[in-house]
Amino acid sequence: MSIIRFFHTADLHLDSPFKGMSALPKERLQELRHSTFAAFDRFIQYAVQELPDFIVIVGDIYDGEDRSLRAQAHFQNGMEQLYEKNIPVILSYGNHDHLNGKWTRFELPPNVHVLPKKTEQVTLQIRETAVHVYGFSYSDRHVKEPMINTYPVATNKDAIHIGMLHGSLMGNTTHDVYAPFAKEDLLAKQYDYWALGHIHMRQILNEEPPIVYSGNIQSRHRKERGVKGFYDVTIDNHHANLDFVPTSVIVYDELIVNCEGLVHANEILQACENTVQQFRDQFGAGVIELRLEHLESGAKTLFEDSTIEEWLELIREREEQKSPAIWIQSVHINWQDFQEYEPTVATEAVLHVIDNWDDMQWKETLKDLYQHPRGGRYLEPLSKAELEQISKQTKNLFKNYVSQKD
Repeated sequence: MSIIRFFHTADLHLDSPFKGMSALPKERLQELRHSTFAAFDRFIQYAVQELPDFIVIVGDIYDGEDRSLRAQAHFQNGMEQLYEKNIPVILSYGNHDHLNGKWTRFELPPNVHVLPKKTEQVTLQIRETAVHVYGFSYSDRHVKEPMINTYPVATNKDAIHIGMLHGSLMGNTTHDVYAPFAKEDLLAKQYDYWALGHIHMRQILNEEPPIVYSGNIQSRHRKERGVKGFYDVTIDNHHANLDFVPTSVIVYDELIVNCEGLVHANEILQACENTVQQFRDQFGAGVIELRLEHLESGAKTLFEDSTIEEWLELIREREEQKSPAIWIQSVHINWQDFQEYEPTVATEAVLHVIDNWDDMQWKETLKDLYQHPRGGRYLEPLSKAELEQISKQTKNLFKNYVSQKD
C-alpha cells in the first residue's frame, strides 16, 4: 500500500467583510479585508511547493451565498495553479456558499471535483493504492438532518477511506448546528480519516482514526483567536500523521500585560509596548486586545485622571510606525486589583442569584439588546461559554460597585 499525502483545509471564507472593524485606519482595514485572500495564497504556494497527492476543501470556501466575483476569480486562479502541478482537489460547499445561492459562475479547471448535494464517493488512484473520498455539498443554507446516515461503511481494507463533512458535533452550540453527528457515528463508518469543516477552532476529536476540524485559514473577528491554518496529512498503512501548517496573515489575540511593581504611566506604557513587541516578533501582524493585570494600588490614580480611551489612543500612536502592523483594538483594566470586596449577607445573596441563572434567564435579560432594530442583526447568538463569561463579568462588576460604594 502506498504512502498517501493530502492537505485538509476548510472554511476559507474568501472576501469576508470583517464587520466591526471600522475604527481601523483605511490602509490597515484594506490589509485586513485582503487577509483571507493572502492566507489562501499561502496555502496555494505551500501546495505548489510540496506537491501533495490531493487536497480536500471542506465547505465555506466563500463567505456568502452570492460568492463575490472577486472571491471566485481569486479561488479559480488558485485552482489553476494546482492544475498546472497535477494536484487533484475535491471540494464541498457548506452553509455559507450552498448550491442554491445566486452568483456569476466561474468554470473551475478539470483537476477540481465539486461534490453534489447527495453524498458521493470519489475514487483517486494514488500509485498502487485506491483512495475513496466521501462527501456532499449543502443544497441550501440550513441542513438540519444528520447527513452522516448517508455515508457508506468502508469495507475494502486494501483502500484508503476519507470522509468529508461540514457539520456540527451534537451538543456543540458554539456555531449554528448543521448536519449534526456524534463521534460514534463517524467511527462506525471505519474510515481512515475524517476531514471536518464548519467549526473555526482547530481541534482533533479523535486520534485513531483521526476526526479533525482544521479550523479556518484566517481569523475573521476577535473571537477567532490564535494562529490559523490547515493540516498536512500522511497516511501510511492506515495510520495517519498530521502536521499543522500556519497560514494566518493577521493574528487576533488577547495579551496579558503584567503591571506588577509599576506605578508610573511611562512604565505601564513600556510594559504594553514590550508585550506587543514580543507578539510581533513571534506572529507578525495582528489585531490585539490588551488586558492590564496585577496593577499596584498606587497606580489607581493613573486611570482615574485619564480615560481608558486616552490610554488606548496613546498606545496606538506608539505602535503606528512599526512593522509588521499591529492594531490595538482595546485596553482593559482589572479594577479588582484596586478594590477589596467584603462580602455581606445581602451581597452574597445577589451573587448567588446571578450564579444560578440558567441560559434562558440570561437571554431574557439580554433580549432588548438582541431585539434592537439596528444593532441586533449584527450580533451573533451567544454560546454557553460566552454566557458563562458574561455571568463572571457581571459578578465582578457588582463586587467592584459594592467596593466603591463602601
